[in-house]
Amino acid sequence: MGETLLRVLEERALPVDHVAAFASRARTGGISFRGEELSVSSTSADALRGFDVVFFAGGEDASEQYVPFLTANGAVVIDNSATFRLRADVPLLVPEINGENVHAEQRLFPVGNCTAIILCAALAPVRDAAGLRSVRVATYQAVSGAGRAALDAFDRGESEVAENAVPRIGAIDPDGESGEEHKVREETRKILGLPNLAISALCVRVPVRTAHSEAVFFETEQETSVEELAAAFERAPGIVFHRDGIVTPREVEGTDDVHVARLRALGGNEYALWCVGDQLRKGAATNAVQILELLLAKGYVR
Repeated sequence: MGETLLRVLEERALPVDHVAAFASRARTGGISFRGEELSVSSTSADALRGFDVVFFAGGEDASEQYVPFLTANGAVVIDNSATFRLRADVPLLVPEINGENVHAEQRLFPVGNCTAIILCAALAPVRDAAGLRSVRVATYQAVSGAGRAALDAFDRGESEVAENAVPRIGAIDPDGESGEEHKVREETRKILGLPNLAISALCVRVPVRTAHSEAVFFETEQETSVEELAAAFERAPGIVFHRDGIVTPREVEGTDDVHVARLRALGGNEYALWCVGDQLRKGAATNAVQILELLLAKGYVR
């Protein structure tokens, strides 16, 4: 995620005067920005002081330790961990969907769960066209979502998901719901602004490198049609809609759009679709950079 974040910042040509990289321990080399090799410094509050914007691409521990200090000292923090996502006083932004929820005084911007971001990108045009009554989703999630070590093990053929599918992502609670399934439900409700949306998920890790796929079954509030929904997808920013054929995770690796295919009616107000997106990019790094672009456009970051 951290390496992808630097790549996206460079690709999108943000007006960055100075960039520095931090981790739990210092090291030399291995990453670069605009053709220059970056050394990685050890993280501390003093080391992070003075930056206008700080991205977090690690775990909850670092966010809990440093984010309150940084925001209290005026920095904007864009945090990819789950630590603050469901806090009532912070927005959970996917700029194409709910960018209007940002205000000048806000300093903390969590980045949503990658699976929820991709799902919401596909559901927002439906919400806007015909409302949403219920959603059921089965996810097929890439190994990269488990981190660098998991992806390296997968590339060596040593992963639990090599030639396999594992229907458990995160701990399973007494009701049988996994941690990932809880995140998808609650964060989808928050991103879409539908706190009472009936939604259930079954999340599966599959032998794919970086792109998540989702089979989505939804019921609309109002009567609509495949043609009306197709037109909504074709208008939606950040969506590539496939009227015909299929799209696979391998095809969308390294890209920023969410692809929607296999849209069909199931009877009544019920429909199904297939959506795919790169979890390292739109599901994480690209969405984080888009949040910064939104803040710059509004003049909330200098």
